[in-house]
Amino acid sequence: MGTLDEKTFKKLRRLYIIALSLIAISVIVSQILVSKFLDSQASDSSVINIAGRQRMLSQKLTKEAYQLYTFKELTRKEKLLDTISATRKLWKLNHLALQNGNDSLNIPKVNSPKVSALFTQINPYFNAIYKVSGELVRSIEVSDSVAASKGELALSTIEDNEGKFLNLMDRIVNQYDSEAEAKIDRLRSFEFLLAILTILILLGEFIFIFLPTAKAVRKGMYDLIIAEERSKKMARDADALSDSKEKLLWESKALNQAMDKSLLFVRLDIDGNILHTGEKFNKLFKHSFIGSNTKLKDLISRKEAERNTLERIIQEHRKTGWQGELKGTTPDGKDLWLEMTLLPFTHEEERSELLIIFLDITKRKEAHDEIERLTKEGFEELIKQQKTVSRQIIENQEKEQNRIAQDLHDGIGQMLTGLKFTLESIDLSDLDKASVKITNLKKLALDIIKGVRTATFNLTPPELSDHGLVPALSKLVKELSNLTGKTIQLHNKTDFNTRLDTLLEINTYRITQEAINNAIKYAESNYIIISVAHSKNLLSVTIDDDGNGFNLENQQEIRRGDGGMGMTFMRERTNYINGRLFVNSDVGKGTRITLNIPITS
Repeated sequence: MGTLDEKTFKKLRRLYIIALSLIAISVIVSQILVSKFLDSQASDSSVINIAGRQRMLSQKLTKEAYQLYTFKELTRKEKLLDTISATRKLWKLNHLALQNGNDSLNIPKVNSPKVSALFTQINPYFNAIYKVSGELVRSIEVSDSVAASKGELALSTIEDNEGKFLNLMDRIVNQYDSEAEAKIDRLRSFEFLLAILTILILLGEFIFIFLPTAKAVRKGMYDLIIAEERSKKMARDADALSDSKEKLLWESKALNQAMDKSLLFVRLDIDGNILHTGEKFNKLFKHSFIGSNTKLKDLISRKEAERNTLERIIQEHRKTGWQGELKGTTPDGKDLWLEMTLLPFTHEEERSELLIIFLDITKRKEAHDEIERLTKEGFEELIKQQKTVSRQIIENQEKEQNRIAQDLHDGIGQMLTGLKFTLESIDLSDLDKASVKITNLKKLALDIIKGVRTATFNLTPPELSDHGLVPALSKLVKELSNLTGKTIQLHNKTDFNTRLDTLLEINTYRITQEAINNAIKYAESNYIIISVAHSKNLLSVTIDDDGNGFNLENQQEIRRGDGGMGMTFMRERTNYINGRLFVNSDVGKGTRITLNIPITS
């Protein structure tokens, strides 16, 4: 029995480690691949911004050139000369950076073939404008008739080349934007494939690990039942031996000789007085047989409760026999566990006696208790380590896939463990209980599906890229309300429906999502209200909940794990989009989080 338990435990532990390792590997690999995708997109916003500014700078340079030529006052011309020189310098710097790369401006050194071809077309127009603008500046500084003629020619050249430059610059900006959108589309498709892969891994673990484990446990239980039946048959066979007095006498003599040397046994009369003890029994209890007045209970234990238990067993089962565990005490006061078999038999003088065979199971009992203690501590330590790993993942990674790791680990993993233990406890011999447990398995399977759906939903919703921030938040509120049973509402106070920059929308959505998740998971809120309002230059998103709240001054408690990294996550995203985050909370009075984001009309 002990060997079977040990083998089963080792097998379950090995399979559980394999399952968790597969999940961890899939999450780590997916995070590495997603990070590589995101790194390739880090400079897209800077490139598009600078490319767009080139159009503005060319128009500004043209305007300043006309003003420089038309102004009559010397003072105004001198100021304008400094301005146009700075414009020309910045315009050239950006133009070269877009083609050759610039680390300080966060611009990569390599462009796509289409962009490079467009720059090849635009360079003659740029060089012409840049050259003649410099000649215009020098003509103004010289101020003679020849210089004036050159100035008019320079203005004419700028006017001829500016339109062509602007048209090609528009095509360059559009090409940069298209390439950035293509990267995002590839990342979105890749994230979807990763989610499908994770679900397939979970399904494979359920089919190839947990179901075979349940079958193995069920087979072990069947083997135990067969062994028990064999034990009962052996007991019945032993009872049949009492039918033959002569055979019993001969076998009892041989048995007594063997038992004296190897077994803990004792013979009693029907009243519980000791008739004979074996040598091993005498050594264990430091007993020297004196006479029939010695009671067995006086040797087995010095504790009144244990003595009374033994006396009750002898009196109640002296005719029918008994088998079970009994606690005793050694002469030096140590606890002793014995497996006791009580066999009534009739002596040759037609005298009824009792044969009691003991088996010292103290070490097995202590080992069993130690295994239970170590098993409990091991699982608690494993759960603690799992929580620590999840917290480290959240601290080191700020991207959307972190939510999948935590949901799979803390939600679906625990439900699968529950599914495994429920399968282990099914006893096919009791159909009523088995039916109830199968019903519970169906409910647990639905919870697992719900958990998978929650993990999948935490990916970037298509509503965000297709329709904008408010529709995405509306879908988020609706889904979370259905999944959690909480009352979550969205109020668009100023009917905001303007599309914002892609990164601005994504980060605003993620900050709001994190605030709602914190209110659900940690604050135990029942009502959550998201309010959206905007003015000409500012968008404000407010999240109110009626949860437990927390003490803002107690930074140590916050960093211990109760939402602390979530708050860090929100602040970092807020800084990234140049916003401001305000948190107001009191213990027992709920929490209000306000996000203000600068926007352009």
